Amino acid sequence: MPALRTVVLFGATLTTGLGAGLFYSYACSVMPGLARADDRSFVEVMQQINVAILNGWFMLSFLGALVLIGVAGVLELRGGSGSRGVLLWIAAAAAFQLAMLVITGVVNVPLNNRLAAAGAPDHIADPAAVRAAFETTWVRWNVVRALTCTAAFACVAWALRLSARTPAAR
Repeated sequence: MPALRTVVLFGATLTTGLGAGLFYSYACSVMPGLARADDRSFVEVMQQINVAILNGWFMLSFLGALVLIGVAGVLELRGGSGSRGVLLWIAAAAAFQLAMLVITGVVNVPLNNRLAAAGAPDHIADPAAVRAAFETTWVRWNVVRALTCTAAFACVAWALRLSARTPAAR
């Protein structure tokens, strides 16, 4: 059972890190790069990204991280390392990861849906207005997602470290 706890906690750490890296890369490269594009190109590229990202590999880290964090918490409760600290760090990771999912569902996905509903970029009468209704809010909340995912990653990584250091985990 200690090996299973370690594998699940490692998987939680890995998938959470992948999610944090994704949102970080958007914050420091994708969106600053798109900020330099003209309005029609910005709308077209974001529409294409929003379609392309809905794939199994993305979902593995996006939803899988919280599932694995939850499983790690259950395994820790049922005979974990014996360190209450491990469970607290796992709980903190779950809270941050859940916050990211809420932000995504309440802010980013509705913005993505509105952007898609605007239609094909070459048929949009005012792409500047479509962009203005999307970009600033989406970018701001993506930075918050990057921070919450990074915090979740740090918490679950610390839980993994603490778990490895306790006698029951060996």
